[in-house]
Amino acid sequence: MKSVTLNVQGMSCSHCVNAIEGAMKEIGATGKVDLADNKVTVDFDENKLSLEKIKEAIEEQGYDVV
Repeated sequence: MKSVTLNVQGMSCSHCVNAIEGAMKEIGATGKVDLADNKVTVDFDENKLSLEKIKEAIEEQGYDVV
């Protein structure tokens, strides 16, 4: 299991948290959103999922990974 922390812009409320954490669950990862610091920590199996796929899933929800 690998863990990465991404800077994500555009998050501001509980809907944002639910959207991102839900998107992570859909692709087989676990995401924890920190609204105060604009960060998302993602735990995932790097043999099954790439960092690019994680970024893509977040961006598809309307947020910017920087």
